[in-house]
Amino acid sequence: MNPGGAWAVLLAAAACEVGWAVALKYAQGWSRLFPAAMALILMVASVLLLERAMREIPVGTAYAVWTGLGAVGTALAGIYLFDEPRTAARLASMALILAGIVGLKLFGSAH
Repeated sequence: MNPGGAWAVLLAAAACEVGWAVALKYAQGWSRLFPAAMALILMVASVLLLERAMREIPVGTAYAVWTGLGAVGTALAGIYLFDEPRTAARLASMALILAGIVGLKLFGSAH
């Protein structure tokens, strides 16, 4: 896989990370079968895709990007789906995480 492909796989892993977190919220303590099953499926998919991406991307970079995008994506999903606070401080903090991810993409992949 080329490096661009590995980054695409890593983005898919992060999207699955957001998906399972949202599904887990909808599962309401594992009491709703479909969202609970989706959460489990997306958890496994997220980790498998992360592992695949780490074949080309250094582990520290891949893991930091995966967790960072997962955190920002989940926070944004919480704002839009669950009416969580949309404060300037929260949004600025998410922007800082994204800045770190851009830095890792630009400077963290050199071997």
